[in-house]
Amino acid sequence: MLDIKQKIYGLASQAAEAEGLDLVDIIVSGKGRVLLRVIIDRDPDGVTIEDCERMSRSLEALLDVEDAISASYMLEVSSPGIDRPLLKPKDFEKNIGRLARIVTKEAVNGETFFLGRLVDVGDGWVRLRPEKSGPQKPHAKKVSKPSDGQDDKFIPFDVISKAKLEIEIGRSEKG
Repeated sequence: MLDIKQKIYGLASQAAEAEGLDLVDIIVSGKGRVLLRVIIDRDPDGVTIEDCERMSRSLEALLDVEDAISASYMLEVSSPGIDRPLLKPKDFEKNIGRLARIVTKEAVNGETFFLGRLVDVGDGWVRLRPEKSGPQKPHAKKVSKPSDGQDDKFIPFDVISKAKLEIEIGRSEKG
């Protein structure tokens, strides 16, 4: 399955580049009938339905010409969504100021779970500013406030196992 995924990733990269899109990820699943999920993005305004349609047509043509999948398959092209995964340094960079959840495969300063605002991205690391919880009343919603920066966490990319944006209700802009 890994060889197939690599071949499909290469073809999807070609199609995305030809359409002026960024390939975020591909997910190949299923036995018998294969489900191929392709996640795309576009700067600065995000993906439209028309972008997904164009990508689908371009990739389908490449898959058929290259005969990349021998079984029948279903192709699904979509945007990353509002709680998108952060997979590459570029994903972190373009979301500076947004709230993110990061899980690491090994402890960084004794922690493996981080929640905070993306502050900066460097060569091999991301800086996260933890949100501090405000005063709590019984049955009250948790209130968070930005910290002063002294508690910023520097997390190496090579230890990140999962990272995604958190949905924020009521926020209209980054930061």
